[in-house]
Amino acid sequence: MNTLLVLKLVSLLVLGISAFFCSVESQDDDASVMLVLKKSLNPPQELGWLDPDPCKWNHVGCSDKRVTRIQIGRQNIQGTLPQEISKLTELERLELQGNNISGPLPSLSGLSSLQVLLLSENQFSSIPADFFTDMSSLLSVDIDKNPFVGWEIPESLRNASSLKNFSANSANVVGRIPSFFSPDEFPGLVNLHLAGNNLEGEFPSSFSGLLLESLWLNGQKLTGGIDVLTNMTFLKEVWLHSNNFSGPLPDFSGLKALETLSLRDNVFTGPVPSSLVNLESLKFVNLTNNLFQGPMPNFKGSVVVDSAEGINSFCLPQPDDCDPRVNTLLSIAKAMDYPMNFAKNWKGNDPCADWFGLTCSNGNITVINFQKMGLSGTISPEFASLKSLQKIVLADNKLTGTIPEELTTLTGLAELDVSNNQFYGKVPAFRKNMILKTSGNPDIGKDKSDAPSQGSTPGGSTGSGSDDGNAQAARKKSNRWVGIVVFSVIGGVFMLCLIGVAAFCLYKSKQKRFSRVQSPNAVVLHPRHSGSDNDSVKITVAGSSVSIGAASETHTVSASEAGDVQMVEAGNMVISIQVLKNVTNNFSEDNILGRGGFGTVYKGELHDGTKIAVKRMENGIITGKGLTEFKSEIAVLTKVRHRHLVGLLGYCLDGNEKLLVYEYMPQGTLSSHLFNWAEEGLKPLEWTKRLTIALDVARGVEYLHSLAHQSFIHRDLKPSNILLGDDMRAKVADFGLVRLAPEGKGSIETRIAGTFGYLAPEYAVTGRVTTKVDVFSFGVILMELITGRKALDESQPEESMHLVTWFRRMHLNKDTFKKSIDPAIDQSEETLASVSTVAELAGHCSAREPYQRPDMGHAVNVLSSLVELWKPSDECSEDIYGIDLDMSLPQALKKWQAYEGTSHMDSSSSSYLPSLDNTQTSIPTRPYGFAESFTSSDGR
Repeated sequence: MNTLLVLKLVSLLVLGISAFFCSVESQDDDASVMLVLKKSLNPPQELGWLDPDPCKWNHVGCSDKRVTRIQIGRQNIQGTLPQEISKLTELERLELQGNNISGPLPSLSGLSSLQVLLLSENQFSSIPADFFTDMSSLLSVDIDKNPFVGWEIPESLRNASSLKNFSANSANVVGRIPSFFSPDEFPGLVNLHLAGNNLEGEFPSSFSGLLLESLWLNGQKLTGGIDVLTNMTFLKEVWLHSNNFSGPLPDFSGLKALETLSLRDNVFTGPVPSSLVNLESLKFVNLTNNLFQGPMPNFKGSVVVDSAEGINSFCLPQPDDCDPRVNTLLSIAKAMDYPMNFAKNWKGNDPCADWFGLTCSNGNITVINFQKMGLSGTISPEFASLKSLQKIVLADNKLTGTIPEELTTLTGLAELDVSNNQFYGKVPAFRKNMILKTSGNPDIGKDKSDAPSQGSTPGGSTGSGSDDGNAQAARKKSNRWVGIVVFSVIGGVFMLCLIGVAAFCLYKSKQKRFSRVQSPNAVVLHPRHSGSDNDSVKITVAGSSVSIGAASETHTVSASEAGDVQMVEAGNMVISIQVLKNVTNNFSEDNILGRGGFGTVYKGELHDGTKIAVKRMENGIITGKGLTEFKSEIAVLTKVRHRHLVGLLGYCLDGNEKLLVYEYMPQGTLSSHLFNWAEEGLKPLEWTKRLTIALDVARGVEYLHSLAHQSFIHRDLKPSNILLGDDMRAKVADFGLVRLAPEGKGSIETRIAGTFGYLAPEYAVTGRVTTKVDVFSFGVILMELITGRKALDESQPEESMHLVTWFRRMHLNKDTFKKSIDPAIDQSEETLASVSTVAELAGHCSAREPYQRPDMGHAVNVLSSLVELWKPSDECSEDIYGIDLDMSLPQALKKWQAYEGTSHMDSSSSSYLPSLDNTQTSIPTRPYGFAESFTSSDGR
């Protein structure tokens, strides 16, 4: 018995030692792989990959000496990617985007911990079929803009069932869209971007039910209909332009979140459905260059529409009812799925003006001849509405169904030819003298139940049937037994290994719980009442090569179920939820300052009287666009400080609660003072104050565009995002939509965001953005300051609804321009001259073409010349410092020295001066802007 016990103990010891050495070997393996990677990429010296320990390299993160992060995006790196990188089995983030790395991509098969993979904007030449094998943790993939040799999306992607974002724009993807993109395979897929490739074939029906929010398939060779969209009810953004999609549009009534729909440059037919026209959520729709029929759709004024130009087959060039004959013919075409032949050749509002397949007499349609047109579908009962019909020829097509009984009501019908189709069922009782041709329809006269099913296969079989079902059941049963056996074996081995390493793991855990090596730029937040370090929430801050919100259009997804914010350059700005509940009286309704698209803003007051504004994100949207805005606000406002930008004082993350804390602006929004002053009991703004506000805004935006260390685009400039202090000086707010501006004069393509009425035309239509989109919005704000009218006012007549177009008309001559000025502005001669100058600036800022708009620096120069009118003061015989300017320099120096020697300045006053000895910066002990009474115990 003792011998047996000794043998067991020895076995356990051997297993434990083996596990220890395996761990050490894995660490050494990672170090050797990183050295191979360094040699293969030959990174520039400034990247700082010099230490023998790769865990000390810049942009590399480790945990227990295992490499977990390689984040070297946009570091001007060339070279190739070695196959050895697949041995970094603990790697969670691989970010190489925006470099010049070339050669084939190695297989990353087996990187089961990898969550984020960013390889866009490189020179990779190929991608292997097993690339995604065993990537069970993968959440986000971006391989845009690589010159791959034509490749199909591989089956191995199915391993990444947790995928949320997949982006392969302009990556030379060929073949068909895989049918494995389905709710069963990818239940969490949110963004699928495959634009600018060479995909072909039809929209897979497997997409039905996917929870996608953003779908880009534009610029391909895709064909067929898009009915599958009907069941993709989470969609917010759909880009299908520049393909060969055809047929009618589906029902959009279930797409309650859809904001952007781009369908231009396809061959869609039929009328634009009312379910799309009436969609409440819709903000932008592009229908240009299709074959749409019927009345031109009349979208709401808040929807940006691009459909009036280019090819379409609307009956009239403006929204209005079509001729009744047109409506009847469209109903007939509907039963045949709106054939393209008809859409191409039925132009205008008069069917008797040489419409394809029709013959008329005195404005009445007498003959319809659709012979040999490849038609499918059925015969519509609407034929009976054309009472003047004498002859209907539908021969030699693929029509099915029955011959409608309603055709017997056509008293003038002399001939009906339906020969050589697929009609079935009873033939109606027509007049005896009418010529009826039904030959070539083998099932005519038979009931539908007697006719072969449309879904039948040759030989009368209706599909795989029960045989396949039995086979599948047998396979499942067999697989289940195999699984049990395999699981039992693996379980036994696992238990042996577990016993061997238990002691080692216990020892390690006692030494250091959760011993992750954190970036020097990481902030660890401890929730209230946390008892141990393992309750902490890690937030990775600046230093990563992937930016959020403001910095990039890449949509990375957090690996944490708790939804922690990634990449936030935060400093010491975290405030506990309890403090914010206390100062807002538990977010009382009485403290609400306003509501926005992504949250409610509350007024708060600290115990020392300091007032703050707290923006609380709505729980329902913290994982969608609201979370992106939340991150963006923090990312931008911790990088920029300016007297005309609202300051971020801090933020809070507590479970589902996400809050931003700003400096309080007591006078509220500019929109209140401009449009609602009477209702809110305010005084109308004088022109001088409006000028000053405009200059403040211009200076804030100029700083964002060209004076900050990075160039930002605000994208949502409007009066409700301009806040006023007690002195009525303005600050720009709401940075949730900010984007990094491209270098030079280039533009970047983004999803369309902002507020209609303030969107620059090129941005609304193409999604491409430069700093000039802010200049356009600023021009609209200047027009609002002049007129007191909103950018988009649906209470006005249609021709005056849009401020920019109305203002341009009014500005054409002096008399109409005076009438357009806000009556609250005193129209003195001096004021009119100033208003006229600002109106001219507004016109330039809101020019249609971006290159015609000035920079914000020019706007600052124009406005400052109107606001800051400097005049020299009266000459004074004696200088305010008591210096006689007629003295010689030696005399003045002696007098100054004598004055210095007898100075009565209290030495204690030096305490008010900053120390020149200590030039070192440090993190403040309390968030910026808070009073001295705010202690560290108020934070967390």
